[in-house]
Amino acid sequence: MTPGSTTAATPWLVRPPAAGHPARIFCLPFSGSGASAFSAWPAVIGDAEVCPVQAPGRENRLAEPHYGTYENLAAGLAEALAPHLDRPYAFFGHCAGALPAYETVLRLAELGLPAPDFLCVSGQPAPHQAAQDRMLTMTEPELRAEVESFIRGRGIEPRPDMVGMGLTVLRQDHAAAKAYRRTEPVAVSCPVVALHWRDDPDVALADLDGWRRYAHQVDIRVVDGGHYDFMDAPDELQRLLARRLRRPAYGKGNAG
Repeated sequence: MTPGSTTAATPWLVRPPAAGHPARIFCLPFSGSGASAFSAWPAVIGDAEVCPVQAPGRENRLAEPHYGTYENLAAGLAEALAPHLDRPYAFFGHCAGALPAYETVLRLAELGLPAPDFLCVSGQPAPHQAAQDRMLTMTEPELRAEVESFIRGRGIEPRPDMVGMGLTVLRQDHAAAKAYRRTEPVAVSCPVVALHWRDDPDVALADLDGWRRYAHQVDIRVVDGGHYDFMDAPDELQRLLARRLRRPAYGKGNAG
């Protein structure tokens, strides 16, 4: 393909990846959300094209059946991404989105496909500690209040239909999270970067130590902001991702 052309469209990505960028970052959002969680991110970070992942059962894929389990999600995503792994790439997964991102890396290895340059897990304890998420034990009224608070936090007054739709997706995603069990760590072949958000009230820095068992190289970093501040693509996060994907053969990186 010539620079600037695009590869084939897939419903798993909100836009077809462009061939003109030397690297890609595939981004998975938190439970109850979709690819719009990355709508404020730039299209390109450093040399890497930002590729938000859209799982079935939400937003423009709302009419499709929910993926059911993280393993199913990883299998479908790995198949969809296979044609787009022809250059350096990484995964970024926030909160529960880090878990299917991890499972996808394992699935790609099983298929003999290229490994990512790194897996970035943001605000999420390791897979064998995933059941500790406080939201998984919330009652229906508590979940409703959480959804309403999140929507208001984004500067929008929550409408009943908006809250109802958010709750439906969140319940299905939580069912997948509750069914997920990985009691014994399986290491990925790529480095893992685990991000702690300094003002996150639910995930402490020590909660990320479990990721050290999932790769030979694990870098735990503290970044400024709260649990959902990744959605605004803060400069500190962009610099970190750009540096990690910079390679001499693609020496156009502009992050400091």
